[in-house]
Amino acid sequence: MQRRFRKMVGVAAAIGVAMGARPVMAESVYGWVEKAEIEPWGVEVKAKLDSGALTSSMHAEHLERYQQDGEEWVRFTLDVVGEDSGERFSREIERPVFRNLIVRGAGGEERRAVVLMKLCLGDTIHEEQVSLNDRSDMLYPLLLGRRTIQHLGMLDVTRTFIHQPGCGDDAPFKAHDEQRSDEDIGA
Repeated sequence: MQRRFRKMVGVAAAIGVAMGARPVMAESVYGWVEKAEIEPWGVEVKAKLDSGALTSSMHAEHLERYQQDGEEWVRFTLDVVGEDSGERFSREIERPVFRNLIVRGAGGEERRAVVLMKLCLGDTIHEEQVSLNDRSDMLYPLLLGRRTIQHLGMLDVTRTFIHQPGCGDDAPFKAHDEQRSDEDIGA
């Protein structure tokens, strides 16, 4: 089964290169659930990789928007239980608002702040856009949407926990504005 999967990845990569896409290596395949660390604190959480979502979302409580030096900022509490430790991690965080997002659903519209957060996935720290939302009733405190998935690699919906977070002081860092993004992902 593993051999067949690798062969399929190789064929998919070859087709992608022939069509002008960047090559995809087998090690850049992620499962639909992975463990991620929220940096710089190193708190480990389960992350659901959701190709149906465009923007990533992270659990946040007690959101408060405010102005600082003429820019919009948001203060929020990240309150999660660490996957590796089983201990509660609660921290007040302040970030500049990167953009605002309007989420439309059956209950109407909701305006959410989107901030840049550093996430360790595998051995690399990725600076990614995440919308802030109370996800306390959700199984996964971190949902990674297509904007983030495209920076990681391919998604294998039949597998979970392919990568373990392991970002040391010398881990590669991919800044948000330095990552190649495909604008045609349903935005």
